[in-house]
Amino acid sequence: MIDTNMEEQNTGRAAEWREELRAAMPAKERTAIPRAKMPQLDPEFRIHSNEEVNQGLSAEQAVLEATRCLDCPTPTCVEGCPVNIDIPGFIKNIQRGDVAEAASVLARTSALPAVCGRVCPQERQCESRCIYNKMKKEPVAIGYLERYAADTVRENPTESTQYAIKSNGIKVAVVGSGPAGLSFAGDMSARGFEVHIFEALHEIGGVLKYGIPEFRLPNSVVDAELENLAKRGVIFHTDTVVGKTYSYDDILSMGFAGLFVASGAGLPRFMGIPGENLIGVMSSNEYLTRINLMGAGKPGHDTPAPLGKRVAVIGGGNTAMDSVRTSRRMGAEKSMIIYRRGEAEMPARVEEVHHAKEEGVEFMTLCNPVEYKGDEKGHVKSMLVQRMELGEPDASGRRSPVPIPGAIDEIPVDLVIVSVGVSPNPLIPSSIDGLDVTSKGTLAVNDKLQTSIPVIFAGGDIVRGGATVILAMGDGRKAAASMADKLLADA
Repeated sequence: MIDTNMEEQNTGRAAEWREELRAAMPAKERTAIPRAKMPQLDPEFRIHSNEEVNQGLSAEQAVLEATRCLDCPTPTCVEGCPVNIDIPGFIKNIQRGDVAEAASVLARTSALPAVCGRVCPQERQCESRCIYNKMKKEPVAIGYLERYAADTVRENPTESTQYAIKSNGIKVAVVGSGPAGLSFAGDMSARGFEVHIFEALHEIGGVLKYGIPEFRLPNSVVDAELENLAKRGVIFHTDTVVGKTYSYDDILSMGFAGLFVASGAGLPRFMGIPGENLIGVMSSNEYLTRINLMGAGKPGHDTPAPLGKRVAVIGGGNTAMDSVRTSRRMGAEKSMIIYRRGEAEMPARVEEVHHAKEEGVEFMTLCNPVEYKGDEKGHVKSMLVQRMELGEPDASGRRSPVPIPGAIDEIPVDLVIVSVGVSPNPLIPSSIDGLDVTSKGTLAVNDKLQTSIPVIFAGGDIVRGGATVILAMGDGRKAAASMADKLLADA
């Protein structure tokens, strides 16, 4: 049993060392420190390389950035974090030079800190709640610091951590090894459950491996996080499709008391316009999976690489940015983003848009494709684009795009990548009798993320229909707490 009062004295805001840090520099001096700038690769170099663009903060940069944090008595940044990381706690440990303890603070609530430090939209979550925003100053670079702590501990390992967690004798199964499934597994294993993750693909990681390019999230980083889960006792099964390889009845017969469905939303959407069946028109899911997971275009890999000299990517989210930036690295001479709203309405991270522009991507905003045209061999050769203008806000508050009559342009293209959203794979819902599904094909859950079958819980994109890594992780943590309460009560 942890003595919470003692823990607060040692690590909480009232800890003597934190009081000394706060007293060491007046707030006026802290707030005068400029926000750290992330070192990054030169744009001309990186479009010919798959190396990670952001290179990470130096130790000096990290300590100075951590010094900016005011260690607020009511840290609103934590309220903006879907997994409730003790943000001031880990940041102040960086400031005092105890990076190992900073990483330990992160590990209490996050199974994937090195991942989140790279791909989470901090500017819309924790950093958007930082007190600096009220001062009209740039917020503390929480994401940069999270990455720094996780990377430093990974690159400079101390003695192997021994996870002496007492087993409670209960087995649970997870469908999918993406961020929701991995977060759930981390929390359940910490509670003493035996956790088995079943992944349909040949590698563990889900969207972290097949969807996000290595120039944003290196596979080595993901693999290190997976190794940490394996050390906790999490057992991984690849090439296993629940609903085909094993039925739900098979899962029950194998002794699993609970099932967490985190199978994501990997079914691509298209727009239903003429020419979508032409050769050279494909989904971002297929494009990124071929390249990121299956090595398309790399020596020694047999997967064919979809190449294009004039590439159009339809959409304005992070996946669209990943796709268009990948096309530059695959040799495209002209890479375009076609988006029906304005740049201000793009859901992609500001950093991703900035990096894409640095890499020579052309942005055609307020444009919407209405038809693809092919050559005599059935390969796409051009697209008709309808020019748009912004009208009244829609239900989400974003201004709706309205066609400008007669404003249609024809643009030559030889590869089109459609990135306009995804839907849940219907395999799980259709293979388990009695599992309620919404009109959008997502699994219906209550506020505890419990489905219509009491021992089946679900989270991530299979429930949300498409969201961020950190929101999926938040679902994993919430579902773990809910399932643990139920199964322990029933035991």
